[in-house]
Amino acid sequence: MNSSATPQRPSFREALGFWSRLGWISFGGTAAHIAIMHGYLVEKKKWISNGRFLHALSHCMILPGPEAQQLAIYIGWKLHGKKGGLAAGTLFVLPSMFVLLALSLIYVLFGNLPWIAAMFNGLKPAVIALVLLALLKIAGRALRGPVHYVVAAAAFIGMFFFNVSLPLIMLGAVVLGVLLGHLRPSLFHHQNSLETDEDEHEYFINKYSKSSETDFSSKSLVKLVATALLLWLVPFVLFYFFVDDFHFWRGLAFFFTKTAFVTIGGSYTVIPYVAQISVVKLHWLSKLQMMDGFALAETTPGPLIIVVAFVGFMAGYNHFHGSLWMGILGLLATTFYTFLPCFLFVFAGAPIVERTQGKPAVEGVLSLITAVVVGAILDLTLFLGKGVVFPSGTMALRSIDIVSVAWIITSLLLLKKFRLNVVYLILLSVAFGAGRYLIMLHMR
Repeated sequence: MNSSATPQRPSFREALGFWSRLGWISFGGTAAHIAIMHGYLVEKKKWISNGRFLHALSHCMILPGPEAQQLAIYIGWKLHGKKGGLAAGTLFVLPSMFVLLALSLIYVLFGNLPWIAAMFNGLKPAVIALVLLALLKIAGRALRGPVHYVVAAAAFIGMFFFNVSLPLIMLGAVVLGVLLGHLRPSLFHHQNSLETDEDEHEYFINKYSKSSETDFSSKSLVKLVATALLLWLVPFVLFYFFVDDFHFWRGLAFFFTKTAFVTIGGSYTVIPYVAQISVVKLHWLSKLQMMDGFALAETTPGPLIIVVAFVGFMAGYNHFHGSLWMGILGLLATTFYTFLPCFLFVFAGAPIVERTQGKPAVEGVLSLITAVVVGAILDLTLFLGKGVVFPSGTMALRSIDIVSVAWIITSLLLLKKFRLNVVYLILLSVAFGAGRYLIMLHMR
């Protein structure tokens, strides 16, 4: 097929429609977010080829911050420049922030209502189904040779059985990729030959497409950093002049900015750090409130790191003696300072990503990072699945939640065989959770 058959660039309005929906339906953590984006952007709309998608994902995996949001920023940037990246990244986070704000208000006003928890509990089996599908899709495309299978298996074993951190495993994959690229480059030839079989011209963003913003210079980097710093200072200055107890707000701004820079390897690597500092050292909230916040964040769309917004809410609420307004301000400030650096990382790094496209040595290293992603998703699937299949915590046949297992299978069938829209699955799952709660309540 010739280049004339390449799809046209989607309008900004059309892309905006997807980014808006993505923010509301992105339940299930990073793996599910990636699955939703891959299904729509690669398979359905053909806005970006599978090779470019995985290439960008591998780069995002080694950046601080939530990988799925950064992937959305990058693809938005590729489609419509910086305004596209800003729109994609912002709309990815805003829905989860608003949902968590509503849940935080309900939490402090009415307590943890069991019927709300029950509705969101219905989502958990569907989330497992989404993650399983993501695992199958990404593994099928990323594991292209023996070395990839070995790396994926090693990553899973290291994380699941020995609790090795994901950043350390990714560092090992990078070192291995560099060594193999010099000593045994033929190991990656199979991967490259498979990629040439894909008709890249079916996709708008493909391995032949170039961006108008690929030039990387110290001047553009300084401009980006200066812009980010000015944006960072805006609420900081407002806190100084218009809000009581500037010392508290200064501490909150610095702490969550630092959090953004240490979020390497996914949300699960940084949440223990946030909990330790905010609960034990700063006394912004109690351990029980932190656990409740984690549970609430699990039920919202968007990245799990959004739990920091709940921490910010409780910090403001508790510090200012039960002030809802200070809680809301704390949530907004925390969200801003946590996610602002993500845009800087992607916009500064995107031109570098473009330059590495098609270079065999770099592609080989990134293919091993993608293999690590497969192992990490498998680890996450089992981690989440244990809580759903064995809710009591005891891994025994008598402890299996048969109803949840049945809904996992049902969700898989609806998604795979009947191609049910994720939005409808989410609505069905919420109804399933509420219905199950009512039945159990009636049986008591």
